[in-house]
Amino acid sequence: MAMLSENMRGALLMVGSMTAFTLNDAFMKSLSDELPLFQSIFFRSIGVFICLSIAGLAMGQIKLNQSRRDWMFISLRSLFELGGALFFLLALFNMPIANVTAILQVLPLTVSLAAAVFLGASLGWRRLSAILVGFAGVLLIVKPGGEGFNIYAVSALLAVLCVTIRDILVRKISPEVPTMLVSWFTVFAVMAGSGLASLTEVWQPVSSLAAFQLGGAILTIIGGYIFSVAVMRHGDIAFVAPFRYSSLLVAVVIGFWIFGEVPDTLTIVGSIIVVGTGLFTLYREGQIRKRAKA
Repeated sequence: MAMLSENMRGALLMVGSMTAFTLNDAFMKSLSDELPLFQSIFFRSIGVFICLSIAGLAMGQIKLNQSRRDWMFISLRSLFELGGALFFLLALFNMPIANVTAILQVLPLTVSLAAAVFLGASLGWRRLSAILVGFAGVLLIVKPGGEGFNIYAVSALLAVLCVTIRDILVRKISPEVPTMLVSWFTVFAVMAGSGLASLTEVWQPVSSLAAFQLGGAILTIIGGYIFSVAVMRHGDIAFVAPFRYSSLLVAVVIGFWIFGEVPDTLTIVGSIIVVGTGLFTLYREGQIRKRAKA
């Protein structure tokens, strides 16, 4: 990528990150044919925890001597991460991958709204209008009152709620706390929580195919984390951020190619609305930053 501009490097890294995360979703969805939900999460978490432990110790960033306040927010964040993972994968195991991915695209809108309500961030009428329109797009995807609306659609919405709270809690953690420590403890919490919950299930033997899918899930989610960190080091965030929506295109292709899923018209229209309002929100935030610097 030596000949590319910083913006193009950032864009490619963002696409790589979103592709890796969506491939992880595909591997986990494929596992639903062989392994129960909590067992799948537990096994994936073990692999990710081992890798993060090695990397964190090598970098000297697993420092447990943090303040009680920071540990409280790190623990709360981890709790909502566990809830988000559970609700998201429950929906993913039982819904088309493109539908679940499309619902998750509303996150920039929900985080903006939560930041205004709980952190006092400014929110003008244009961005508030975009958030409301974006929520209308989500309603087209989940179709309340229709045949496609069920507990799994509600689960996807609960995943959005958990991830939104998780992201807001990050703002409460002191900047001095290493990012690696927060990620490491979060994975530990998900591993411990899913391990305990898996005791309520009948464990299934791990076939060679399931082992391959677990390995793929572990590698792709770690790749997604690595790419997402690298994204922040290249290019203008206002240029790079919109490329996060590439995950929806990847999800549509994977859903059709691997799972034989074809989004219906309302899902497509709703996805376009959610992405459009998300892009507008990112644009407005960029404009506000420029004015603040002027």
